[in-house]
Amino acid sequence: MKKILVILFMLAATSGVAQNNKQENAKAKLDAARIGLITDRLNLSPEQAQTFWPLYNEYAEQRRVIQREYRQSRQGVDLNNLNEDQQKAFLKARMEEKQRQLNLENKYSEKMLGVINARQMMALRKAEDDFRKMILNRIEQRQRQQLQQQMLMQQRERKLKQGNN
Repeated sequence: MKKILVILFMLAATSGVAQNNKQENAKAKLDAARIGLITDRLNLSPEQAQTFWPLYNEYAEQRRVIQREYRQSRQGVDLNNLNEDQQKAFLKARMEEKQRQLNLENKYSEKMLGVINARQMMALRKAEDDFRKMILNRIEQRQRQQLQQQMLMQQRERKLKQGNN
């Protein structure tokens, strides 16, 4: 019995590590794709890239922190069951989060304009939007494919049941 428990524990630990590695690989691929798209769209010189990327990564990390903090503040909140004061507090928190994002963007835009020109800055914003849309399209495409696969499997199961009857 102990051997079985040890084996089950090892399998669970291994699958957790594999899942974690899979997520890390997906994140690394996503980051590489983002870097490739932005570098291509901005047509960064090697000198610009050397200064731009650490700055951009710092900006992106701070942006993620703000988003994460906001999501955590909303965690467990049922938006449909808030009283008037709670709704006002929720709206105020949302506006503060947006203001923090805007302040961060202003701060780093100024810093980035010391490294890249205005045309490149505009191309950066467009590249970020395009990348976001591309990722959303791929997610939707995968969901459609999964739905189609599920429908095909259900059809096969129905045919098998009909054939057995």
